[in-house]
Amino acid sequence: MTAAAARAPRSLPGRRVVLADAEIMARSAAAWLLNRVLDTPGRVAVCLSGGNTPRPVYALLAKPPYRDCFPWDRVHWFWGDERCVPPDHPRSNFAMVRAVLLNHVPIPPAHIHPIAAADGPARGAATYEDELKGFYGADAFASGRPLFAATLLGLGEDGHTASLFPGVAALAERVHWTAGVPEAKPEARVTLTYPTLNCSAAVAFLATGPAKRPILHRLARGEDLPAAHIQPVGNITWFLDRDAAP
Repeated sequence: MTAAAARAPRSLPGRRVVLADAEIMARSAAAWLLNRVLDTPGRVAVCLSGGNTPRPVYALLAKPPYRDCFPWDRVHWFWGDERCVPPDHPRSNFAMVRAVLLNHVPIPPAHIHPIAAADGPARGAATYEDELKGFYGADAFASGRPLFAATLLGLGEDGHTASLFPGVAALAERVHWTAGVPEAKPEARVTLTYPTLNCSAAVAFLATGPAKRPILHRLARGEDLPAAHIQPVGNITWFLDRDAAP
């Protein structure tokens, strides 16, 4: 972590919700997201995570009862990060969400905002920053006006979240809303930066399986890891299964 990064908290922040298994955790996270959207009036922006952990959450949203009570016509969908691959690539976060959720629900096409990461990390980041600012209607975040009503995040075994990996230059970015991550392997990436992710009314981290328990222990001990610097204007909820919970 760079010296420019904010001080890490001394314990796992926010509320912990520990469920018996990954399936029950997914149902709880889907209900959390639905309630966050229903409790937010008017136009709503949601920030999605990629990876395997949130896939069951998106699959649930595409089925009753979630699909039948979700206000699809007023929700806009954004992504926290993306690999620099074509939008139909098997490793694309957008492709995963489209296959599991977007193709199965009545979302207006103009409400879907994928990251054009196939253009490369620098250009993809610049394009997405312009899109976020256009949606928000300003070039700077305003106090008391979150960009996202809800943000879903994953947690890597190295402590990364979105594409904010340990040691990458994007960790220190405090001006731009997005950043390219050319250091990421095997593909370069585009990520939202801390100021943008933190401009959320509520954040939910999703973590399942015993492989995530060591990194959660390290976060709870206050280690200076990328995920420790997610400090939204709203609250954080950790949805964990028993295998992951520290």
